[in-house]
Parts: sequence; structure tokens; C-alpha cells
Amino acid sequence: MLGRFILVTALLFAPVISKAEGLPDFTDLVEKQSASVVNISTTQAPKAGEQNEDAMQDFFKHYGIPVPPGGMPGMPRGNGGGNGDGRGGNGGGEDQHSLGSGFIISADGYVLTNAHVVQNADEITVSLTDKRKLIAKVIGSDRKTDVALIKIEATGLQPVKMGDAEKLKVGEWVIAIGSPFGFESTVTKGIVSAKGRSLPQETLVPFIQTDVPINPGNSGGPLFNMKGEVVGINSQIYSRTGGFMGLSFAIPIDVALDVSKQLRDTGHVTRGWLGVVIQDVTQDIADSFGLSSPQGALIANVEKGGPGDKGGLLPSDIITQFDGKTIRSREDLPRVVGATKPGHDVPVTVWRKGKSTQLHFAVGEMPSEVPNAMRPASRRQGADTPSTKIGLSVNNLKDDQRKELDIKGGILIEDANGAAAKAGLQSGDVILSINNVDISSVEQFNRTLGEVGGKKAIALLVRRGDSSRFITLKKDAG
Repeated sequence: MLGRFILVTALLFAPVISKAEGLPDFTDLVEKQSASVVNISTTQAPKAGEQNEDAMQDFFKHYGIPVPPGGMPGMPRGNGGGNGDGRGGNGGGEDQHSLGSGFIISADGYVLTNAHVVQNADEITVSLTDKRKLIAKVIGSDRKTDVALIKIEATGLQPVKMGDAEKLKVGEWVIAIGSPFGFESTVTKGIVSAKGRSLPQETLVPFIQTDVPINPGNSGGPLFNMKGEVVGINSQIYSRTGGFMGLSFAIPIDVALDVSKQLRDTGHVTRGWLGVVIQDVTQDIADSFGLSSPQGALIANVEKGGPGDKGGLLPSDIITQFDGKTIRSREDLPRVVGATKPGHDVPVTVWRKGKSTQLHFAVGEMPSEVPNAMRPASRRQGADTPSTKIGLSVNNLKDDQRKELDIKGGILIEDANGAAAKAGLQSGDVILSINNVDISSVEQFNRTLGEVGGKKAIALLVRRGDSSRFITLKKDAG
């Protein structure tokens, strides 16, 4: 009896185990959505011998491939080679070609892709799954988000269904359809690895990270959820070889649609701007500022005459909410501000001198030369705190020094050693404040240092060159 019971139990549970271990069926999704995905090829006439290599270097840089100072081995200057997303040069004097992907977003022929796919193209050809080849025109392109909107004239087009990237969950299945290395309508699958990723110099896009195999030529193609809805545009990969290594990044579809609407309406994109320099709120900074947890974006510097300055933002403010949206980290602020319409009056919550303060001011328009809505302070290991007890030798600033630096107070670091030096402080730095208390003399500095009491860490606002940054130092570090 016991043996029969064990056998029956095993049979009962066998289908459950099999189902758990099986993969989802993607066939229906692919059959319904493939017609909405297009192959994009571009042609660019050579303009100068060096530009072939410059484009090749841009391509390798985009995919994280190290490029030797002298250029790519085996590719002399001006001889072509590769010059774009899946490009292959035909020699120094011939046209250059590139391949990418895109997807139809409206029945009247609008197509979304990456800006780098169509950048500098003289001619753009869109190939449909029914073998039609159509010449496209660029409606607009935004390099900051790497989104481009192009247009084809055709009938019988099948637009994609749009999804909600916010509802994506880490671990859920997604698929990509595109043209890696020119192989049209290639399907690859994977899962969402992470959300809200920030990449170097690209703080305006909260990238979706996946392990979907993405290769050159996939750029601009759609990332689908299991409902057959587009949730992102496949944009970048992390690679040391140029091929897939398990780290792929997609632009959330809501970001892309906002950009495409502006491109369609006006041909360009406008973004909000504060004119501030920001940095992360570490646990040490949170402790020294009296915050219960490390959250928000810390203002290290405010541009005079900028929107933030006019609105009353001060260095040492920590922005915790902007226009009703919670700012959890430094990375959140540029995205939220950038997505705000210039001129829009917004409520801003800041942590200032140990309590929450409400501000209300108008957001400015990002100047074209400013790369991000907010410029992050340089990522330098920091520390702070003064007095020779913690390894600092300080001195009062002269009036002409303050005038040259355009500051009212501050004291000069003559020498830094021990814990202060390890934290990153150095001779020539100017200490502007301790724990939000402005400092104008060595005497005040030492007195304030003694008044911080039992705080585990103190935060110094330090001026170095043209930029300012908060540096924290634990009191027992010296």
C-alpha cells in the first residue's frame, strides 16, 4: 500500500513540476506582432577621410568596446570599415551603410527608432515584413534620450500596441524583435533584470535592463511584454566584444512616446531645468543632516540667476519631493525635472536645517548646451570636518580671495592628512559650511565643530575650483 501511495503521489505532482520548469510559448505573440517591426537601413555619403573612422569609434563607444588611442587595429584612417549600428564601410570613397530596427506606432506611417540609427543619414530605407521597401524621412531626433521619429508613406500598416513600462516587474518575461547583424525579424527572449538604471552621461532615461540577447542591428527595435505590448526601445548593450554579454538596456516606452509627441508637434524637445549641481545622499550625510534615511538629491551648488536660485534653493538643501513626485535618489531628479514643462509652477519639498520646507517656483528651460537637467557633482570620494584634530590645518580667507571665488564666507584648507586626506580633502579646498552652518572664520569653524555633539558624522560643503560638493567625515575617524 505504501508503495502505491508513493507512486500515485508522484504521478499527481509530476505535471505541476513539469509546468513550473517549462518556458512560455512565444509563438502567438510573434505571429501577431512581427508585422509591426521594421528593418531600417541608411546610406551616408563620405564627407571626409577621417569621418569613416570617427563613426566607427562612435559605434564602438556606444557598445562599450574599448578603442585604442590609435584607432581600431587593421583599420587605417579613412579606409571605412564599420560606421554605425551594424554598419560596414565600402572603402574610403564610397557610401557608408548601417542597419537598425524600428516599429510602427501609427497606421499613417510613423515609426520609432533610435536617434543613433538614423544619425547623419542621407537616405533611410524602411523594409517591411511583406517585402516592401520605402524611403523614410526624419521628423525629429533627440540625442539626449536616443529617440528618433521617422515617417513612411504606405497603406495597410499594423501599429504596435503600447504597454506600461511602470507596470513591468523584475523577473518577468520579455522578448525583442529586430535585425541583429542584418538578420531581419529575429526573435530573442529573456527577463527584466532591473528597472530605473542610470548609465554614464545619460541621466534622463530610467533604462530597463534585461538579459534579452541584443546585438548591433537590434537598436531601435521594440521590447515586448507577454501581452504583446511594447514596453521599451532596445537601445544599448554592455559589451567588451561588440556582441551580447547579458546586459541590455531599453528606453521605457513612456519616455519614448513623450519625446516622439514633441518631435511630431514641434520637431524638437524642450525640457525643464533647475540650474543646480547635485550629489547623492549617503548614510553619513543623512546622519549629519538629521535625516532618518539616505534619500533625496543633495544640492551642492546653485547657479546664480538660474531657476533654482530664483526659486529659493540653497546649497545643502535636499530635495525630497518635486511636483508631488518622491525623489528617492540623485538619479530621480534629472528625470523628473527634465520631464516638467518649462515655465510650469511646481511645489518642491526640501530638507533644510533639520526640517522639511515647502518651496514653490517656476521651472526653466534647459539650455541646449546643458547635457542634463541637473549636473551631478563629480564622483569624488569625500569626507568632511575640520580642525587639526581630524587632520586639517585651516586658515582664514583674505577679502581678495573671497572676491575672486565670489563667496561671502569660507575658510581655506592649508593642509590635509590622516582621515581628512583619505576622505579626499586637500590643500586649496575651501570649507563653506559644517552641517548646514555657514562658516566664515577658523574660530567659528572650531566652535561649530565642537557643537555638533554626538553626531556620528559631519558634513562639510567644500569648494574646489568652480564646483562645490558635500564631503562627510565620521568624527571618530581621526
